[in-house]
Amino acid sequence: MTADTFTLDIELAKQVLARQPFAELVGTELTAFGDGAATLVVPIRKELGQQFGFVHGGVLSYLADNALTFAAGTVLGANVLTGGFTITYLRPAAGVRLRAEAVVSGSTRRQAVVNCEIFAESDDSEPVLCALAQGTTRTVDRDLPNNGN
Repeated sequence: MTADTFTLDIELAKQVLARQPFAELVGTELTAFGDGAATLVVPIRKELGQQFGFVHGGVLSYLADNALTFAAGTVLGANVLTGGFTITYLRPAAGVRLRAEAVVSGSTRRQAVVNCEIFAESDDSEPVLCALAQGTTRTVDRDLPNNGN
């Protein structure tokens, strides 16, 4: 299947996410998808930490990258890749989960610009904005594998 032959809905997007071994490793869940936006959640656990006990910046970067691409997939179709992004870390991330909310701010037929906010959440306090990212995504002429590899 190519990007021109189908569009993504949340169920197909969840299947695409399930094909990503790293997403499985960190426990990523797609909780919202559609209309130029996507939300991904990652549970915080000690294996995702750095030396001071906060979530490692690489995990935040991964989450921004994936959220940007999934949001773009709502307007460009399934065959999208990140062309590049910047991330600014505002505060250390700690709590029980990370939530990345990405929204397409503009798109053409083959590319999109997407903004992302990453929050650290706890069960007993308000979410804390810990990082902001902006990136570009583009469609690719490549079939998605049907076998999950």
